[in-house]
Amino acid sequence: MDLRDPYPYFAAHRHRTGVHHGTVMDYSRTPEQFRPRDSWSALSYAAANAALRDNTTFSSDFYDQTIGVFMGPTILAMHGSKHRAHRNLVTAAFKSQSLQVWEPDIVRPICDALIDEFAARGTADLVREFTFEFPTRVIARLLGLPEDDLPFFRKTAVQIISYAGDHQRAFDASAALQEYFQRHIDARRSAPTPDIIGDLVTAEIEGEKLSDEAIYSFLRLLLPAGLETTYRSSGNLLHLLLTHPGQFDAVQRDRRLIGPAIEEGLRYETPLTLVQRTVTADTELEGVAIPAGATLDICLGSANRDENRWERSEEFDISRKRIPHLSFTAGPHTCLGLHLARMETRVALECLLDRVTDIELQTETDPHIFGQPFRSPTALPVTFEARA
Repeated sequence: MDLRDPYPYFAAHRHRTGVHHGTVMDYSRTPEQFRPRDSWSALSYAAANAALRDNTTFSSDFYDQTIGVFMGPTILAMHGSKHRAHRNLVTAAFKSQSLQVWEPDIVRPICDALIDEFAARGTADLVREFTFEFPTRVIARLLGLPEDDLPFFRKTAVQIISYAGDHQRAFDASAALQEYFQRHIDARRSAPTPDIIGDLVTAEIEGEKLSDEAIYSFLRLLLPAGLETTYRSSGNLLHLLLTHPGQFDAVQRDRRLIGPAIEEGLRYETPLTLVQRTVTADTELEGVAIPAGATLDICLGSANRDENRWERSEEFDISRKRIPHLSFTAGPHTCLGLHLARMETRVALECLLDRVTDIELQTETDPHIFGQPFRSPTALPVTFEARA
C-alpha cells in the first residue's frame, strides 16, 4: 500500500466487493501480539455505515485490547447503558451554548495570536506554525490547563497514540498523564473551576460522581483525539485548497463556501481512514459471511470515496451536492467533538483569510498528505501578503 496515496488500493478492493477478507490496515510497525488473527474490511459506504450502526454485532470493545491498554477504560470501548450514560455526561460539556462562547473567547483569539507570529514575515509552514498549534492551545484552554504545559501534554498525547511503535514509551506517557491529570482533578475537587475538568469532577451519573479513573481515562482520550482530528483535517483542507487554486479563489470570494469546503475536505481526505470492531457473532455484511471473533476494519477512507454514493468520487469538488460522509463515523460512537472540530477548522480558515492574501504553496520540497490510518500533510510551506 502506498502511504502517500492509499486510495487506489482501497478502490481496487472495493470494486471487487464491498466486504473484503483481509486487512487494509498498515501493520508494518505493529508488534505481532497486536495484529488481529482474522481480519475483514468494510470498504463500501453501505457496509461501513451498517457496521458502525450495529454496535451489538460489531463491538467496539476491541479497543480494550489495543489503545485501552494504555489509556485505561474509555467510552471508545463502552456499550449499552454504560456507554449512553457516560456519553450523555461528556456530551453536555460540548453543548452548543459552550461552542458559542468558545468561538469568540477562545478559538478566534488563539488563531489570531498564532497568525500574529508569522504574518509580517510573508512566509510560514502552516502545519508547524498553525494547524498543529491551534487545536493544542484550544484544548488546553478548554481543559483549564496552563499554557506552559503545552509541550508536555502534546508530546505525551502523541506518544500514547503511537503505541504500536513503542509500547514502553506509550505506557510511560500514559502514567505521566495520569499523574498530571490527577493533580488537576484533586485541585478541582477542593475548588471547582469553569472548564471541562471542573465539569467532569462535579458531574454525576445516576446520583454518583465519576471516579478519578473515569475522569483521567477520558482526559487521556480527549487530549490526542482533540488534537489529532482537527490538526489533520484542517491541514488536509488547506493542502487541498492550495493545490486546487480555482476552488480556493472561490472560497476567498465567497466565505459561505467554507462550510461546504470543510465537508468535502473531510470526505475526500479523511483524517482517520479506519476504525476497528470485533465481530461478536457469526453474521453477514452485504451478503458476505463473517465469523464471530473476527476483526473488522471499517475503512472510512474507502467508504467516503464510494462511487455508488458520490459521482466523480475521486475528485475534490467543494461545489458538489452535500451528502453525509463517515469521517466522524456513525451510530452510537459518532465522534463527540465533531461540532467543535468543524467550528475550529472554520474559524482557523476565516482568520487566515482575514489576515493574509495571495497565499501560494511552495512546492520545492514536495509537501504532500501522507499516512495510514492517520493522514495529514508533511508540511505546508507558503508565501503570502499580509493584509493592511
